[in-house]
Amino acid sequence: MTAVTPIRRAGSAVLEPSPAAAPGSGDEAREICAITRATVQAAVEVLAGTRPIHQLARRLDQRCLTVLQHRAVLTRRVAARAPRKMGLLHRNASVRSVRACEVTPDVYEASAVVIDEVRVRAVAVRLERSKSVWRVTALEIG
Repeated sequence: MTAVTPIRRAGSAVLEPSPAAAPGSGDEAREICAITRATVQAAVEVLAGTRPIHQLARRLDQRCLTVLQHRAVLTRRVAARAPRKMGLLHRNASVRSVRACEVTPDVYEASAVVIDEVRVRAVAVRLERSKSVWRVTALEIG
C-alpha cells in the first residue's frame, strides 16, 4: 500500500508515492508513543522534584517505581551539595522524540530523547500489556 504525498520541487508540488507505514504501526504504535512520551516526561519531573512519584504508580510496575524513587532521592541529595550547575539537572526537561518497536503483540520497547538545561539524555522503556492496560516494566534514564 502506498500513499500519495506532495513533494515540492522548484516551486511546484509533485505527487509521488511514499511507502506505507511499517508493520505493527498504526493506532497502537501512536498510543505507545503517547504513553511513553507522557511517562518519560513525568519520570524526569520526578527526578527534578517537581512532580510527586505517586502520580506514576498506575503506569510503572512496582520495581520501576522503587528504582525511580531511589534515584530521585539520590539526585536531590547530590544536587543539594553540588555546585549550582548540578542543580539544573532535570530542570525544564522536554521530550524531543519517541520511537517505538513492537516485540510481540503485548510487548513494546520504546526510546526517547530528553533535553534539559544541562544535557541531552536517552531513555529506554519497555511496555507490557496486562489486562488491556499498558504498564512500564523497564525504565532506564541515561
